[in-house]
Amino acid sequence: MGIFQQLTEKPWLTVEGAGEEPAKQRAFSLASPHVGLRVFLAVATVLFTLFLVVYVERMTFPDWRPLSEPWVLWLNTLVLVISSAGFHWAWVNAERGDLDGIKTGLLTGGMSSLAFLAGQLWAWRLLVGLGFYDMANPAIGFFYLLTGLHGLHLLGGLVAWFRTSAKIKAGVEMDQLRMSVELCAVYWHFLLVVWLVLFGLLLLT
Repeated sequence: MGIFQQLTEKPWLTVEGAGEEPAKQRAFSLASPHVGLRVFLAVATVLFTLFLVVYVERMTFPDWRPLSEPWVLWLNTLVLVISSAGFHWAWVNAERGDLDGIKTGLLTGGMSSLAFLAGQLWAWRLLVGLGFYDMANPAIGFFYLLTGLHGLHLLGGLVAWFRTSAKIKAGVEMDQLRMSVELCAVYWHFLLVVWLVLFGLLLLT
């Protein structure tokens, strides 16, 4: 009988480990959103890198005719910097436990992101108005592809922003809200870096 008990015994459920296992599970559950975001950012980085490599290679073909970037892209870049700064401000205030500061940062970041998307659509309309809609020029197609892909990622981030704002209205605990704000801030910093690389490459070409 003693041997049977030893064989069927689950050591991870013993009294000595009973207090440690739930703590490990809680730690893992808290870390999993960060892990998920890192994996997503890694995949997105690879995706953008592949497109950029193809873009640079395609420039060497004789049918490539560079197009003039609309001036509004400079304004959009500034707006996205403000958006990223707003989310960072919300993150800083989340660490302090300042709910009013979180609301201000999230509002600034979210509204600026919407303004950035509107500005990108405006840039597209300006290009169409200038006659840059002939897809026979690969530079035009790549411009719409790269800016559109970045815009789709920003739309996905706005979903997270909306859910975080909903948590504030629902009155969730500060620890849970802090994690959501942190994930939003990190994601928007990533989007800003990606856009700066894209915009810089468009200017160089």
